[in-house]
Amino acid sequence: MWPLYLLLNKLLKTDEEHVHRSNGDHLSLVESYPFTQSVTSEKCKDSVLPNSHFVEVPHINQLRMWDCGLACVLMVLRAVGINNCSIQELEEVCSTTSIWTVDLAYLLQKFSVPFSYFTVTLGANPNFSVETFYKEQLPNDLVRVDMLFQKALEAGINIQCGSISGEQISLLILSGKYIAIALVDQYKLSWSSLEDVYIPDFYSGSSGYTGHYVIICGYDSVTDEFEIRDPASSRKHERVTSRCLEEARKSFGTDEDLLLISLEKGDDENSPSILLSAQHC
Repeated sequence: MWPLYLLLNKLLKTDEEHVHRSNGDHLSLVESYPFTQSVTSEKCKDSVLPNSHFVEVPHINQLRMWDCGLACVLMVLRAVGINNCSIQELEEVCSTTSIWTVDLAYLLQKFSVPFSYFTVTLGANPNFSVETFYKEQLPNDLVRVDMLFQKALEAGINIQCGSISGEQISLLILSGKYIAIALVDQYKLSWSSLEDVYIPDFYSGSSGYTGHYVIICGYDSVTDEFEIRDPASSRKHERVTSRCLEEARKSFGTDEDLLLISLEKGDDENSPSILLSAQHC
């Protein structure tokens, strides 16, 4: 992992740059994001980024065991001021009860919410068939999900093949300009607070991988904790340690999927940019 001051210098540089492939198979850099201030040394970082930042995202509980992703999209819509939609309407648009991250990406695009989609697998990962969570539905999902990925560019959906680190997420949250929808392993995320989770629906007595979506909407650098909105939790405000979130977010079965949502709708052409280094696919 890079020293923090090097990461800050890398992330908060202001000159416009373009993303290029280092070779035919890998991305050397992941796309640019707008910031309004720059930093050239570690001495400046405290004047640019606060120690903590939390975005007010209304908590919405999922209605069924499979619609956590829809609840997260609805929370994002409410956070950006779109209030004329319900989880039932999102369900009708999706037309499936087997929700993948790419389905959520199409929903955000439909409502003109600016975002970028990060994943380490461009399509449905057939290796997930070994997980009980995926075994029943995966054969039916492979063609549908792969087709959605193929049509994403035409639909105007920005999908990047790479993984963002927890440290990079914390800096983006601290900038005050982003929140995220993350795919996590529900079991790994919630083992310390199971009394607040609808256990029968999600676990059924098993401690295996259980895919689940949460909102990342805050970070406290003093405690090294992220604030999340968990649609399966009875708590409206919840914090998890960065270590816990990383383990849950990078568990086998997640493809490290992350929808990074911009809270600003300004013209990016005149905005400074940062570059995120990503692990290659």
